[in-house]
Amino acid sequence: MLGFKKRRRTRVARQPFPAEWLAILRKNVPIYASLSEDDQQELRRHVLIFLSEKRFEGCGGLEITDEIRVTIAAQACILLLHRQTDYYPGLTSILVYPRPYVAGRARHVVGDMVLEGEDTRLGESWHRGSIVLAWNSVRRGAANPRDGQNVVFHEFAHQLDSTYGKGDNTPVLRDRFRFASWAQTLGEDFAEFRRSVGRDDEQVLDEYGATDEAEFFAVATECFFEKAEELQDVHPELYEALKDFYQQDPASWPGASAPGGPS
Repeated sequence: MLGFKKRRRTRVARQPFPAEWLAILRKNVPIYASLSEDDQQELRRHVLIFLSEKRFEGCGGLEITDEIRVTIAAQACILLLHRQTDYYPGLTSILVYPRPYVAGRARHVVGDMVLEGEDTRLGESWHRGSIVLAWNSVRRGAANPRDGQNVVFHEFAHQLDSTYGKGDNTPVLRDRFRFASWAQTLGEDFAEFRRSVGRDDEQVLDEYGATDEAEFFAVATECFFEKAEELQDVHPELYEALKDFYQQDPASWPGASAPGGPS
């Protein structure tokens, strides 16, 4: 079975990358231009495989197009460059709304008491099978690759935790045996970040990362790829830990310190 999957992926990766998809990449994912030629080629191969294996579903009246599929797949696959991967094996479908959507929420407070309500969301990563994204947020996050806000990076970082991804990697902050020093660094940075947020210090990372360790990793991933030099300056040990995990060094990319803005 594993041999068959490998052979099938090899065949898919050798297929020509459609010119229309390349145009979408260049228009919608400006971070693509910062990658080396070798990384661009690797990314295109990953996108071919990703799109051959994952199902996209439009929600709220949205019709799924190649623009939607390629824009999301390219950003998801940037997280996979230079790493052994099984392409988010726990993920089967990406649900896409045209704009932020409303989802139900239930929260236990005391004993058996449960508070119910609604949240407006840009995206979410489910434990089994799916990621949900708002298309206008996806486009806005991709268009400004220097603001540290990217909903695709955020939700797919959650998938990289084996709690979500079912084996793509060991759990990001929970396995203190295999990645002892690496996990310790992230754990210490998370604890210090929470203290810093409590002091109301100015932050490079989005304060939402203080919610818990999983959100800290997802927020740090956004910052790592989009505000690399700032993260490296303010949180050097965290930057090195993420550099080790992702096997990439975005601070060295051309234009890493250049300001960006929506196009």
